[in-house]
Amino acid sequence: MHLPDAHPHDAHPHDARQRDASRWLVRFTRAERSIHHVTALLMLACLLTAALLYLPVLSTLVGRREMVKTVHVWCGFALPVPIVLGLVSRAFRADLGRLNRFAPHDWEWLKRSDRRAVRGGRGILPVGKFNAGQKLNAAFTAGAILVMLGTGEILTFPGPWGDRWRTGATFVHDWLFLAIVVVTAGHLWEALRDRDALTGMLTGRVDRDWAARHHAAWSGTRKTPEDGPEFAKRRPGMS
Repeated sequence: MHLPDAHPHDAHPHDARQRDASRWLVRFTRAERSIHHVTALLMLACLLTAALLYLPVLSTLVGRREMVKTVHVWCGFALPVPIVLGLVSRAFRADLGRLNRFAPHDWEWLKRSDRRAVRGGRGILPVGKFNAGQKLNAAFTAGAILVMLGTGEILTFPGPWGDRWRTGATFVHDWLFLAIVVVTAGHLWEALRDRDALTGMLTGRVDRDWAARHHAAWSGTRKTPEDGPEFAKRRPGMS
């Protein structure tokens, strides 16, 4: 008796799942994504409340100014908390090390106009998990948080400080706010322009081909002393 052949899609469902899984690299763990999301929400809350307090066109719309000020202060002082707590995560500490290390190819990335060029399906520069622009953005954000904390403390508790300190703190706080708005807008624009990068931050996974084009060294198609794909192979729930 002749039995009909099995449908090719039913023969090896496990193999199909393996082929689909091999397309993806784990870029960020759940812990790393949580740190990013909470920090981003606190930063956006600070920027929004600052705009409501200090921009004349918006300040007239606020009925409960003291409440807005309280939200601004509490969110500002809470900004470093998720970062400090995140140091428990080994993956987060490893990424901080990557962000703090500027390799020769990072300077090359900044200088070249064809920094995103692709040859043979991979980027022409051996970019690690983070490119030079992302490293500079992280450095600016960390420095801005520290400066805003310091000047914010002077403005919130002005008693021990003289007029010169309070005037200087106000000047730095206000102008740095504008700089943060510009950098944040650029960061959001880049994220929305590159949907694969955005997917990586939202889900933790990125397409292997995208990684080869934009982060060739990290994806495993190139090797540098900076980093390799070991953390890319972690399961999404690992920290």
